[in-house]
Amino acid sequence: MNHIRNARLRARKGLFSIAWTEGRITAVQPQADTLPILDGEEGVLDAGGQLVIPPFVEPHIHLDAALTAGEPNWNLSGTLFEGIERWAERKALVTPEDTKSRAHRTIRMLAAHGIQHVRSHVDVTEPGLSTLQAMLEVREEARHLVDLQIVAFPQEGIESFADGRDLMTQAVAMGADVVGGIPHFENTRDQGVSSLHFLMDLAERNDRLVDVHCDETDDPNSRFLEVLAEIARVKGMGSRVTASHTTAMGSYDNAYCYKLFRLLKKAGLNFISCPTESIHLQGRFDSYPKRRGLTRVPELDRAGLNVCFAQDSIVDPWYPLGNGNILRILDAGLHICHMLGYEDLQRSLDFVTDNGARALSLGDRYGIEVGRPANLVLLSAQSDDEMLRTQGQALLSVRHGQVIMSRRPAEVSLV
Repeated sequence: MNHIRNARLRARKGLFSIAWTEGRITAVQPQADTLPILDGEEGVLDAGGQLVIPPFVEPHIHLDAALTAGEPNWNLSGTLFEGIERWAERKALVTPEDTKSRAHRTIRMLAAHGIQHVRSHVDVTEPGLSTLQAMLEVREEARHLVDLQIVAFPQEGIESFADGRDLMTQAVAMGADVVGGIPHFENTRDQGVSSLHFLMDLAERNDRLVDVHCDETDDPNSRFLEVLAEIARVKGMGSRVTASHTTAMGSYDNAYCYKLFRLLKKAGLNFISCPTESIHLQGRFDSYPKRRGLTRVPELDRAGLNVCFAQDSIVDPWYPLGNGNILRILDAGLHICHMLGYEDLQRSLDFVTDNGARALSLGDRYGIEVGRPANLVLLSAQSDDEMLRTQGQALLSVRHGQVIMSRRPAEVSLV
């Protein structure tokens, strides 16, 4: 296949033909009307007036922990902190072969739903960093299905974990693409602040992106986001820095948030919300009324800040469900965040496509434009809102000009 006809493109009127050669898009041309596929034409797909989009983006997932829920014990409290304890137990049993097998199985789940760009946090609080090495191998082995960014993620802290700084430095030297952090899990606030300065300096010296688990708690006094934003502002690194979760923002008072948003806009950070996981993990210490435990997604979006949705976990100690379908996350996120207004629905796919690509700094490696990689996904709907309403599916995924996934919709007969 090297040509798609009768395709709808987001934010563009009418139908389009898209052609590619040697894995690169060579033409994106408007059509005056529907064009038939003639007998004898080879390599041409009829999109039938359905949406063709750049691939879905999964900007925040933990592939190294995927498919481990209940091994050896379940997270019975449903809290973030017990999840970390359960993962510490499972981590003691991890082997490189185990890590790679589960990661590859999970990547295939993601690819089956039209995802081709993935950022995975990999726990580096482990002497020897064998799990990181295994995931670096997965990055190469799965290249035919996804582009995988790997975050050096200090699950048990940088300053609070023995040799935490050395392990982070080693992880970057080994080839981690992104520097991570978890300041709210450090033993003290001072250690949390110190960890942020350390990781931002590490990223700057090594020309790496940054993605920090930041204020993933309901505690309104957890305010590491302001520290991260100010460091990013001073260093001029905002577009390369992502604050993930920031669920404490849902507990901040409005007066503080008014001041905070002024800083966030100056810094220009990216934000990632994991709505299904956050609403599961947070609010656990509330009776009633219960907080939703999410960051202020609509407010961040309205302020012009880049915010996107992610799955976070698939069947692991923090979240027992998940199947790789990011449209499920989008649906839940828009409901949870009170974002079912007309304008939100018309551009809803932004939160799992363009916004995620921006957070991952994909630049001209993403998008349906001449000269860019021929990475395309055909959907089962003609618009963003129809895709949500019908709980649509990715029908075809093309990567570098080659079909890597196809799906036939289920047929229903009524009597």
